[in-house]
Amino acid sequence: MIKETYRIEGMHCAACAAAVERILKKQPQVESVEVNLIMNQAVIVANEELDLEAANQALQKAEFAILPLAEYVTVNLTIKGMHCASCANACEKILKGQNGVKEASVNLLTNQASVTYDKRKVKLGELLHALQKGGYEGSVILDQQQKVEEKPSFYERWHIPIALVLAFVLLYIGMSHMLPIALPLPQIIHYETHPLNFALIQFVLATLIILIGNAFFIRGSKALLHGAPNMDSLVCIGTGSAYLYSLYALVQIMQGNLMYVHHLYFESAGVVVALVMLGKHLEARSKRKTFDAIRSLMKLRPSTATLYKEGEEITVSLEEVAIGDQIVVKAGDQIAMDGTIIEGSSSVDESMLSGESMPVDKEIGDAVVGGTLNLSGRLLVSVSANMDNSVLTKMIRMVENAQGKKAPIAKVADQVASVFVPAVMVIAVLAGIFWYVMEQDFTFSLTVFVSVMVIACPCALGLATPTAIMVGTGKAAQNGIFLKSGEALERFAHIDTMIFDKTGTLTIGKPVVSDFIGDDAPQAFAYMAAAEAGSNHPLSKAIVDHAQKIDAPKYTASEVVSMHGLGVQARIEGKEIVVGNAKFLKEKGYAIKEEQEAYHKLLKKGNTLVFAGYDGRLLGVCAIRDELKADSAVTMKKLRSLGIDVVMLTGDNEIAAKAIGEEAGITHVIAQVLPDQKGDVIASFQKNGKKVAMVGDGINDAYALTLADVGIAIGSGSDVAVESADVVLVKDEMKDVVVAYELANAVIRNIKQNLFWAFFYNSLGIPIAAGLLYFFGGPLLSPVFAGAAMAFSSISVVSNALRLRRFQAKW
Repeated sequence: MIKETYRIEGMHCAACAAAVERILKKQPQVESVEVNLIMNQAVIVANEELDLEAANQALQKAEFAILPLAEYVTVNLTIKGMHCASCANACEKILKGQNGVKEASVNLLTNQASVTYDKRKVKLGELLHALQKGGYEGSVILDQQQKVEEKPSFYERWHIPIALVLAFVLLYIGMSHMLPIALPLPQIIHYETHPLNFALIQFVLATLIILIGNAFFIRGSKALLHGAPNMDSLVCIGTGSAYLYSLYALVQIMQGNLMYVHHLYFESAGVVVALVMLGKHLEARSKRKTFDAIRSLMKLRPSTATLYKEGEEITVSLEEVAIGDQIVVKAGDQIAMDGTIIEGSSSVDESMLSGESMPVDKEIGDAVVGGTLNLSGRLLVSVSANMDNSVLTKMIRMVENAQGKKAPIAKVADQVASVFVPAVMVIAVLAGIFWYVMEQDFTFSLTVFVSVMVIACPCALGLATPTAIMVGTGKAAQNGIFLKSGEALERFAHIDTMIFDKTGTLTIGKPVVSDFIGDDAPQAFAYMAAAEAGSNHPLSKAIVDHAQKIDAPKYTASEVVSMHGLGVQARIEGKEIVVGNAKFLKEKGYAIKEEQEAYHKLLKKGNTLVFAGYDGRLLGVCAIRDELKADSAVTMKKLRSLGIDVVMLTGDNEIAAKAIGEEAGITHVIAQVLPDQKGDVIASFQKNGKKVAMVGDGINDAYALTLADVGIAIGSGSDVAVESADVVLVKDEMKDVVVAYELANAVIRNIKQNLFWAFFYNSLGIPIAAGLLYFFGGPLLSPVFAGAAMAFSSISVVSNALRLRRFQAKW
């Protein structure tokens, strides 16, 4: 199988993404397609190389295009300092001499150069630096650079206000005389005194509005011709029918049939198009708010980095930084890329990554993450990941993928939408025919037809799911929780069993001294730390760390001998120190009473006991264990209150496992489980009909995370665990499990609300537009009000989704 990513052009909404996916899936080589609307990309899995030309031809029929992701980039430069042809040749030679430059063309007349280069091999900053070394000054032509926020054109700024003003004038002229109290209208365009002028002014205004909103008609007609009618098709046919019939009436008025002045529907066509434009604009503006999470993450990434090369500092674009490069980060600057500090020390604000406000001290050898803020000190960082594989990019990609993927609940809306537009067209035609038969009035019939076509916009259905997922996953990202897909989010909302790995998940994952029984703790730990100083064993490190913590005296041990599985013996100030388990000390002649009640209590709490003797005297016993995280117990309590069965899974012995379980408030403990058996435990719960979430952090949890209905990885855990999981908790806090669960439920509730109102709206709106109320003596819905209602339905769905931005977990 071949998996490739392509760029897609021409997509505007979720319906466009669905159309692209549908068209590409019809290509013979294609096995699966995943379209990302946010990135305007499609990931295609094919059984052989994709026929790009054929795929492009198929997409172009629906106004889309597919392009490969370019490896080469072309940039236009302005070069100062050139005076003659030899200068131009010299600049061209310099540019072509750089590794990775494919083409370089210098124009002396314009003092410009066009350079095509492989951005993976050479950086733009290096090209400019090479020109500088040759005595020339190069700079990028500003209008050739991609701008984050380009200023909108005059048309983009003013086409909707102009259309609305024209629509207001058109509505006033066309309907002022129909109100209970007629509004004043100049005689020159009054329908009674100058009917032709009355018709012509409406024709001009409606035509101008339709020209401004021509995109609906272009897209709608093409979609209809290719057998895939959409919302634009409904607007196109509905308003187009009203416009064409009004045009027919205008011709009749010109021929002297003045009664046709009452058969003009220019205002319906023009005003509906203007209202639909306004509705789509407000909808787009509301939808832009759903991308806040991605935009806020992208803002964390600086646009340039300071490259340190051969003793010089060169400013380059971020895309050009490669693994192994050295970058300089000055105090107050954002760290451009992930890497390791090779020079300097500083405090770094990592709140974007962890949500914690306290800065973290960093020294040589410590890892830093791109996007975090260097608060003090100059750092020299060796880049360990390129931009595509950086932590920040992965965070952005997680959010993008989650927002681009559909939840299973979206299939309901998709299935309805696929038959909805054709069904509406049939209903509109049948309703029009019915009322023509009933009323013998073509104008009345046309009003019904247009109203049904306009009010039955399926946009609210199409927006119901993606907007809620976008806002929900964005809100989660702001809390340091990354939901990788809409599907995972929906599964998470239906979880009834949550299984937690113990070590590193519920516990801190690092043995610490929890208790000591003896006469002089500082002196005892001073001797023990001296004996254990050279060992890498976790228990030895716990003893050394604790000695430093209590500021115990420092000694130097000699003749250190480690006895595997027993302990260590050494000499301090000429006397023997023995540190180890009870068996080891007994062998050395120390009287150890293991049945002692105090020791037994420590063992019941899950401690490992380490005894210490010095010069024939028992110093005491040190209790070491992996302690529970501060928020583990309260998290378990909250999960149980939400009706979730909590289970702890560990490879530890049963005594230690039950001790930790009891402290955490977990009664269901499964101990002595080997890494390869964790998946079997997950499967056994699933066979009993349970919906299982697995929370873990290690490589040994990867299989279980994949097998569970929802895998939840602790962000501080292994890369394998993070990659295997559906949900990633960046902050390493147990309470985020609850936040993620409650947010998933809030998103699914929001989607259901959106779907209900979208279905309810269309179920109610179409019969009213078709004349149901009029049939029972009520009013007939005007196409103008139908257009306004259609726009309101989409805006209301998006607005409901935006309420998720105010989500807060209930503790």
